[in-house]
Amino acid sequence: MDLIDATWRKSTRSGSSGGDCVEVADNLPGIVGVRDSKDPEGPALVFGPVAWRAFVTEVARKP
Repeated sequence: MDLIDATWRKSTRSGSSGGDCVEVADNLPGIVGVRDSKDPEGPALVFGPVAWRAFVTEVARKP
């Protein structure tokens, strides 16, 4: 999966946690990339948009 044109962003809720964050790239057609902000050259996970929305919805429901 080619993520060369990905635009990575951190959650606004990550604040200044010292870099212990994930970054998400949702600007590419048909995929959402997720990576560790401490290792931007390392591996990234790739999800389909429907699977990513389901994950985010479920996480948002947790206390």
